[in-house]
Amino acid sequence: MAQPNFLIGRGELLTADIPPIRKRMDEKDPLYTFAEAKAELLPQFSSTSQMIDALPDAACPGDIGVIRMVLNPAFIAKTAFPSSFLSAANLVPIGSRNTKIVPRRTNKKKKTKDEVTTTELFVAGKRSTLRGITKFIESLDEDSPEAKQLTRFERVTKFTAKASILDKSEKIEYFEAAIHLLPNADPAFIQYSFKKYASRLGFEVYERLSFQAGTLWFLPISGPTSIIETLGQFAFVRLIRNIPRLRGFRPIQRASGVNLVCQLPTEAPLSSLPRVAILDGGLPESHSLSNWINSYTELDEDADNVEGGAEHGLGVTSAFLFGPIAPQNAAKRPFSYVDHLRVLDSKSEDEEDPLELYRTLGLIEQVLLSRQYEFLNLSLGPDLPIDDGEIHTWTAVLDDLLSDGETLMTVAAGNNGENDWASGNARIQVPSDCVNALSVGSATSLLKSWQRASYSAIGPGRRPGFVKPDVLAFGGAPSEYFHVISPGKKSQVSPTLGTSYSSPYLLRNAVGVRAILGEDLSALAIKALLIHASSAGKYSKQEVGWGKAPDDVMEIINCKLQVPRVVYQGTLIPGKFIRAKLPVPVAGLVGRCKLKATFCYASPVDPQDAGAYTRAALDITFRRDESKKPSQAQNAKSDSFFASKIYATEDELRTGLSKWENVLHAEKSLLGSTLNNPVFDIHYIAREAGADTRRGKPLAYALILSIEAHNHPNLFNEILQSYPVLAQIQPQVSLPIRI
Repeated sequence: MAQPNFLIGRGELLTADIPPIRKRMDEKDPLYTFAEAKAELLPQFSSTSQMIDALPDAACPGDIGVIRMVLNPAFIAKTAFPSSFLSAANLVPIGSRNTKIVPRRTNKKKKTKDEVTTTELFVAGKRSTLRGITKFIESLDEDSPEAKQLTRFERVTKFTAKASILDKSEKIEYFEAAIHLLPNADPAFIQYSFKKYASRLGFEVYERLSFQAGTLWFLPISGPTSIIETLGQFAFVRLIRNIPRLRGFRPIQRASGVNLVCQLPTEAPLSSLPRVAILDGGLPESHSLSNWINSYTELDEDADNVEGGAEHGLGVTSAFLFGPIAPQNAAKRPFSYVDHLRVLDSKSEDEEDPLELYRTLGLIEQVLLSRQYEFLNLSLGPDLPIDDGEIHTWTAVLDDLLSDGETLMTVAAGNNGENDWASGNARIQVPSDCVNALSVGSATSLLKSWQRASYSAIGPGRRPGFVKPDVLAFGGAPSEYFHVISPGKKSQVSPTLGTSYSSPYLLRNAVGVRAILGEDLSALAIKALLIHASSAGKYSKQEVGWGKAPDDVMEIINCKLQVPRVVYQGTLIPGKFIRAKLPVPVAGLVGRCKLKATFCYASPVDPQDAGAYTRAALDITFRRDESKKPSQAQNAKSDSFFASKIYATEDELRTGLSKWENVLHAEKSLLGSTLNNPVFDIHYIAREAGADTRRGKPLAYALILSIEAHNHPNLFNEILQSYPVLAQIQPQVSLPIRI
């Protein structure tokens, strides 16, 4: 039997720094003259200032008010950020989000009255500053940078907190508030002022359960709904909303009373090196998984198991260890040991205390801060579909903790896919919208004839993070259940289904890659591999993301001779350019071929800027033929590869929103003869709070490249012969084995 061909590694040795590529960055012509901007905006500034002056002094700590300034869609790129105007006017941007407007004028030739996406800035300033801003604007020279930036605004108004409250009766309710903090300032003053203001109104503030992410302070409060708008007058309140319940543990369908026997493996896990944890509802007192569980920890020892939590936790752990178990058959050998950490317990389901949502997040945060684990699964979260306009506390906290790219966390997308699509109630649930985690939906079958499970939550995610869920894995269906180990010492299985099981099942294969190939692949590279190997079939990205991941780990790490996969792993410096050579054999390629590439990177995030959430972008240019260099050009002619239309509408493409996605995946069919030293030129762009910055941190990335050429039956070896710096990533365990 022929030996398998494994992934080709060391692709980063085919990269090199190159001089900056000077792209023509002509400043866009103003859409409005300075006189037109003054005529439109000065009355708005004046009336906005009057509204803020009318607020109670206690609602404006430090005599500071917050206004909302909406940009014309032509000027929402980070390079067009109105920093000069805001700085000269003594105004401080504290947050932003996307919104839809019909602009007074656009840069499109064809006039339209359709709404388009733009950015609204939330800007803080002294009330005295806001009173005098009309005089400041009048004093500007119309040719100054400040005057030119003023013309980029569509409108100005008072900022009003978003209140998403279901019941506005007199009764006391629990809410979540998000409070803006001033950047580069001690947060204590704003926090103290809000607590004092809320207390005067009769609200109780639970500061011990609060979280800070970016410059947003999330905290639970309780008080009378009848005066929630009065609380929202506090200048720095971003939003107030009902606190959602945690998702229930009970599976959405289950065949009751059915327990079928199976045979558990007798071998130890394939590897003892991967550090893996399941964050869930605990384990029952009696179960048959002890041989493969390193440790079981109840993060709150004073609490009991929540109803159904231990059974759910056991099923999730079983799904990670063995995958779906065929009744009457032997379960697959685990790839690794696992720790189970109970983060959800009886206190979490106390009907009288919805604040346990925050306590649960605090326990999860505690695990992530410990940095003990490289692989984690989370099959729980708030029972809440995502909101395009705002980042939820859970998402913000987890994305921040995962932003170094050193941990791969799979997150269940949710079982709400049968809810109404038009209303958004079927969209992925918090926190599976995390850009730095791997969101997992469910497929109905292990067979090639799989479909999206009807219960599996759909996309899209917000922008950035548009393609969600990231991938699907088998999660069970009424016609083909996902069987997991049942409570008790006997080796029995029970039928179940849900994204709670597809998520750890996918993590099993991620850990399988690490167990077989060792530490040569980073967590980011493994994430990129899972996406790269997935297939969407006939389904839209809204339903299946990038597609269903393979069920056999060998399909992820094994290469056909005609379809080698090359792994690049490295670190990028903001503002710098690198050139990544695509390893085409010296003799070239004949006939039609296909290039497929997947870039993944973990990004720092700005939760206060929902529309500018990720701080890092990769601008990637494909150049297929080095000889095709236009006259006096610095580089070869560029060619399309990563189609932005995957991520954004036509209007949004003009704004560059798609550039900030931290997963890029595409394939291109072409003639092999057109490839002559092809390359990807990669430029790392950094931003902070939506504006240009030179303070970006080094960024770890992974690139998986496939070259498919069926006229080259020995392409795999030809590449290794042509590029001696490349090498197969060799297994760290003996093969073949039953996995």
